[in-house]
Amino acid sequence: MSQVALQLGIVVGYLLVALGVGLLAYRLTDRTAEDFYLASRTFGTVVLLFTTFATLLSAFTFFGGPNLAYASGPEWILVMGVMDGILFAILWYVIGYKQWLIGKRHGYVTLPEMLGDRFGSSALRGLVAVVSLFWLFPYVMLQQMGAGTALAGLTGGWLPYWSGAALVTAFMIVYVVLAGMRGIAWTDTIQGAFMLLATWAAALWILNAVGGAGAATAAVAESNPEFLSLGGGVYSPAWMISQAVSIAFGVAMFPQVNQRFFTAGSKKVFKRTFALWPILVVLLFVPAFLLGTWAAGHGVAVPEGENVLPILLNEYAPGWFAALVIAGAMAAMMSSSDSMLLSGSSYFTRDLYRPFVSPDASERREDLLGRIGVVVFATATFVASLYRPGGLVQIGSTAFGGFAQLALPVMVALYWRRTTRSGMLAGVGASQAFYLSSVFLPAVPGTYWGWDASILGMVLGLVLTVGVSVATAHSADERDAQFTDLSGAE
Repeated sequence: MSQVALQLGIVVGYLLVALGVGLLAYRLTDRTAEDFYLASRTFGTVVLLFTTFATLLSAFTFFGGPNLAYASGPEWILVMGVMDGILFAILWYVIGYKQWLIGKRHGYVTLPEMLGDRFGSSALRGLVAVVSLFWLFPYVMLQQMGAGTALAGLTGGWLPYWSGAALVTAFMIVYVVLAGMRGIAWTDTIQGAFMLLATWAAALWILNAVGGAGAATAAVAESNPEFLSLGGGVYSPAWMISQAVSIAFGVAMFPQVNQRFFTAGSKKVFKRTFALWPILVVLLFVPAFLLGTWAAGHGVAVPEGENVLPILLNEYAPGWFAALVIAGAMAAMMSSSDSMLLSGSSYFTRDLYRPFVSPDASERREDLLGRIGVVVFATATFVASLYRPGGLVQIGSTAFGGFAQLALPVMVALYWRRTTRSGMLAGVGASQAFYLSSVFLPAVPGTYWGWDASILGMVLGLVLTVGVSVATAHSADERDAQFTDLSGAE
């Protein structure tokens, strides 16, 4: 019991530190929507890099990643650590930089707002917002599921799953409502550095406990030799490329990530940040996936539905150290969930409430509704998380694919002047309908010739966006010119 108390004390202590940072940020936050959602577009390189880093690295990274490696080997390092680190960095520039220029010129806060104004279409604005909120819901739920299972595993079941999820949900609500984007970015910077150190500390501790890298590799070679050969696992090249593309393009459309494209303080800040991104990704994913691989090699028993990382740490490390690492995992989950809640709130208030319910709503009213939206969204996802609908990897992968359907139509809209409202509605609507069918209708295949349905959906969205735009093209208007000539926005 004393060990459990120590472990919970470390985790709760960390949560209180995060809450303190949020309270400090609350004192410095203006009561405007732009400051609450974007911190008045003032982020520097370090804050923008680490807030994006911490926002993306979630329960999927800390628990889903090691679980995958435990079951099938470390090949997912190629998908997450290398392929997506590089692909997303490219998209950060291709999509993000253009979006930053447009947002700076026109004062946009969300992607749906930008697209709705670009095409003069409330329907498109609402469609992108609804689609984004639909796919965001399960990903927030994933973080709460990760928190519940992590604390249950850390305490050996003394703390039940539901109470761990409730604890983290309550803390998230309080400090997101108080802090807004500024406080989230500050805590993300601390959490990003902490989770990176915690993961490497865990890897080094486990290596020392099992006798070094040579002994760890030898154990894997003896128990699971297929793990050590590229292609020797269960993944085909088509499947791996499908996952890498879906995740990278999906990440670029995640509301909590995409919204950060608006927050850079300058062109220099933006370009430095995306250049440093692949380095941080590799530094985190390599040890995270190796931990799961080593656990398999040493025969660590993981009950069905549980996560390998807390069990591995409980077996090879003292309780206080395991609690520190799980606190790092909690940092990953909270730094993702807080941003998701904030962005989800902005999409609801900015892109659904304001245009469809109260176009004349004041900034202060929008700010208040945004904070209420955080509470409602977090509570709803918590209730859903109690039913544990699917595993962490399954939920995360499905949400990535849904967001990826938005990426190519958005890229066309950003760079092709002749894109039309009809083209965007067709591209976004049809690709989402196809992907949703592949996920929820048993009669619709989830793969085609080895390629995931999300890839086929992305191609369908691109073809329809371009084809329908060509068929419905009109002469470019003044709005088109404003979006293509951005020379004065830097």
